[in-house]
Amino acid sequence: MKIAVCIKAVPDTETKIAIASDRTHIETTGVKYIISPYDEFAIEEAAKIKEKLGGDVIGFSLGGAEVSDVLKTSLARGVDSAVHLKDDLFVDLDPLSTAICLAAAIREGDFDIVLCGQQGVGGDNNQVPAILAELLNWPQVNLTIKLEIEGKEFKAEREIEGAHEIIVGTLPAVFSAQKDLNTPRYPSIKEIMAAKRKEVTIKDAQALGVKDTLAETKNQVILKELSLPPPRPQGRKIEGSPEEQVKTLVQLLHTEAKVI
Repeated sequence: MKIAVCIKAVPDTETKIAIASDRTHIETTGVKYIISPYDEFAIEEAAKIKEKLGGDVIGFSLGGAEVSDVLKTSLARGVDSAVHLKDDLFVDLDPLSTAICLAAAIREGDFDIVLCGQQGVGGDNNQVPAILAELLNWPQVNLTIKLEIEGKEFKAEREIEGAHEIIVGTLPAVFSAQKDLNTPRYPSIKEIMAAKRKEVTIKDAQALGVKDTLAETKNQVILKELSLPPPRPQGRKIEGSPEEQVKTLVQLLHTEAKVI
């Protein structure tokens, strides 16, 4: 079984985000990058499938220097080797161009399964897995919360609005991982040390054969400006007896919040 895992490097979810002076990027000074949380479920599922059925897990990540530490962490969590897609042309790609690069890299590997997080934390576009499946012309199951593989057949359970859906099909296929798919493991010291000896290959646009394609397609989505959400207003304490507090609260809900 040969499994590809798409891994995105994102700012630590505990980072206090600041907008850079160009108003189209975040300030990256001092920012720590981590594996996008949904991608952790994809990595864990790939490791579980390998443990059960054997095979290799190869991680793919697109980006600059921030990707290096993220790939090292991925290698410690069960990824056997990794491919860093790195090129000046890969900066600020939209979901379509990102999927074009990933598809070009994955086509070379004769994979049975591609696993992604359901969305990359940060952009939260939730588009790359579906576009990737379309470019590969493979079946896809998004929001996967259970996955069973038997030979070349799969059975997947996914969340839909108000219900769960069971999908059966034939590999190769693309799956995007929802948080209930598994519980990601933390690497041991031994696994962290072993990860340093695992191979990371760097491929640019020329090596992937997408240089001309990106020049034509980049980018269909143009980011005009980033802005922070408005600050949350300070709460108000209602004084008085319980009866007076209830009366005041009802009045405020009516006159200010306008919810009753």
